[in-house]
Amino acid sequence: MTSILLLGLFIGMQHALEADHLAAVSAIAARQRSVRRIVAHGAIWGLGHTLTLMAVAGGAVVLGVAIGPDLSAALETAVGVMLVGLGGHLVVRLIRDRIHFHMHVHKNGHGPGQGDVVHFHAHAHAGETEDHARSDHDHEHPERFPVRTLLVGLMHGLAGSAALLVLTASTVESAGLGFAYIVLFGVGSMAGMAALSMVIAVPLAYSARVLTWANRAVQGGVGAATMALGLYVIYENAAVYLAA
Repeated sequence: MTSILLLGLFIGMQHALEADHLAAVSAIAARQRSVRRIVAHGAIWGLGHTLTLMAVAGGAVVLGVAIGPDLSAALETAVGVMLVGLGGHLVVRLIRDRIHFHMHVHKNGHGPGQGDVVHFHAHAHAGETEDHARSDHDHEHPERFPVRTLLVGLMHGLAGSAALLVLTASTVESAGLGFAYIVLFGVGSMAGMAALSMVIAVPLAYSARVLTWANRAVQGGVGAATMALGLYVIYENAAVYLAA
């Protein structure tokens, strides 16, 4: 029994390293500027992933029901759409943030009582220096609970429940042991993503603070790769399945 539960823990840690999981968390964390925030996003993704696995896969094990292939394909397709959205959002924000609009207020020089003059201007950050990138235009925002990261984890857990049910059914014999296996699987995926986030956090945080051009290149690459993987997941689970 102990060996089976430990197996679930370690398989869960390996499960966190799957390409779609890594792509989603990387797309979310790519804009963060501190190691702590990036690791927090990885842990929150793991929390959402674990909660869904416990509710859906765990409930199915206890009730003795299964998730059909049609529903499984639909959930995987939804994950693909989510990946395209995450990658596209990162790329769009990267392009948009290259241009900033500023408001300036000047005293009217035409005489007393004329009031102030307010005008706007825009400038691009192409070719900017690192000093400008660390100016007041590139400030930290107040920390909030990463709800989007939690929702992404919940969606990934929902899509992965069907495969986990098959794995659990082939590994354990009782519903109680099966539920414990799923819980430890989820804990393992949470620990695995948190550990992986620590690995990707260092280059992301360093490049964001020191090498602006490198960080933007990383963000663009992560966004493009995430969209490409999302399109592949959609094709694999929607087009191929419907053709069959």
